[in-house]
Amino acid sequence: MSSINRQQIADGVFFNCVRDSRFKTMKLSVNLLVPLSGDTASEYALLADVLTRSCKAYPDFTALSRKLCALYGADLSVNVSKMGECQLIALATAGLDDRYSLDGESIAAELSALLCGVIFEPNIQNGAFVPSEVEQERRQLLDTIDAEYSEKRVYANGRLMELMCRDEVYGIKRYGTAEGIKAATPESLVQAWKNLLKTAVIEIIYIGDTAPDKAVEVFRSTLGAMDRQPAALHTEVVREAGAVRRFTEEADVSQAKLVMGFRAGAAIPDKEVWAEVLMGAILGGTATSKLFCNVREKQSLCYYCSSRYDKRKGILIVDSGVETENIEKLERGIMKEIEDIQNGVITDFEMESAKKALTNIYQSSNDSVSGIEAWVGSQLLTDYLTIEEIVAKTNAVTKEEVVEAAKRLQLDTVFTLRNKGGEPS
Repeated sequence: MSSINRQQIADGVFFNCVRDSRFKTMKLSVNLLVPLSGDTASEYALLADVLTRSCKAYPDFTALSRKLCALYGADLSVNVSKMGECQLIALATAGLDDRYSLDGESIAAELSALLCGVIFEPNIQNGAFVPSEVEQERRQLLDTIDAEYSEKRVYANGRLMELMCRDEVYGIKRYGTAEGIKAATPESLVQAWKNLLKTAVIEIIYIGDTAPDKAVEVFRSTLGAMDRQPAALHTEVVREAGAVRRFTEEADVSQAKLVMGFRAGAAIPDKEVWAEVLMGAILGGTATSKLFCNVREKQSLCYYCSSRYDKRKGILIVDSGVETENIEKLERGIMKEIEDIQNGVITDFEMESAKKALTNIYQSSNDSVSGIEAWVGSQLLTDYLTIEEIVAKTNAVTKEEVVEAAKRLQLDTVFTLRNKGGEPS
C-alpha cells in the first residue's frame, strides 16, 4: 500500500490521503467520531440517515440524486458503527477520478463541496429538518432493528455484548435504542446536528490518484471558520472478569445459539494485541482453526463455531449455532480447545496457516479503493500502520506468545438462545 499523508486542517480535523494510480475511481469519506452515549446515540444514528436525503443546495432527494448523476454517476452513502467506545458516523462519496473527467473538471472538489453541503448546510426549515424525510428514515432505521432480531445469530451476538458490558459504555448499541429513535423529533435533530459538528473529531479520508489539494481547500475553508470543541475520545478496557454470568432466552429458532464472551487482558495500544489476534485466528478465525476442525468437523457438535477479537476493547467472542441438547457439550468442547492452546498444543501447521490467512486478509484490503479506505478507517485513533508493518508484526508472533495470549483469556459472560418449543422459525 502507498504511504498515507496525514495533515491537520482545523481544530480536531484531519485529512488523510492515500495516492494510488491503479484505480479509475476515487473515494472521499468524512468520519465524525464522538463518545458513545445513551443520551445521543439514537439521535445521531437517525441524523446520519436524514443528512443524506437532501441539503440546502439540493433540497430534496431527487435534486440530490440528479447532482450525483451529473458527476458521472457518483455515489453517496452513510454508515453508523462503533469504534471502541466511540460512535462513528461516516458519510462517503465515491466517483470518477479527476484524471478521467472531461474539460478538466475536478470531481474531487465537486464531491468535497457536496459532502460539505450535506453535512454542514443541511435542509433545515424553520428550525427543523423536513418532517417527511425524518419519518421515512425513522421507519427504515426501526426496520433495521427489527431485522436484527429476525437474524438470530446477529441478535444473539448483540445480546451477549449488551449483557457482558451492561455497566460499560460499550454495551450501548451503535444506533442506540428503538425508544430513543421514536422519541427524536425534526427539531431535536437540529440540536443533535449542532452538537455533533461542535464536538466530533473529524477524520477525512481521500483515496485516489489525483492530488487532493482542491478537496483539502474545500474542507479547510468550511471547517476553519467553525467554533468547535472536539471531545476527548477514550475506550475503557476491563482486563479482569469476575464470576461467570450466564443468561438464557427462548425463541422460535431452528438451532440454538451459544455465545461466549472473554476478557482478553490486552487491547490497543498494548504490544500483546498481535499475539491476541493470532491466537484468536488459531482458535476460531480461519478454516483451519481448532474450533472449525475439531469442534465442528471432527466432533460434529455445532453448525458453525468461530471467534473474533476486538483489539480496541480487549474482548474475544466465540459464537456458535448448535442443537439444544448439545449446548453443554459444545461449551466444554470450546473450553477444551482454549485449554489446549494454553498448554501449548499448537502445531506448526496451525501457526503458519493462521498467519497466512491473516496476511491474505490484510493484503486483499489493498485490492480496491473501498478496501483501502476501510483499512485507513480501521487505523483511526491509533498509530497508523501500513499493511506491510502489520503483516510483519503478525509473522513475528511466536508460539510462546500465543500461549500467553490464551492464558490471559477469562470467561466473563455466556448467552444462550434456545428453542422455546413448538414449530421453529
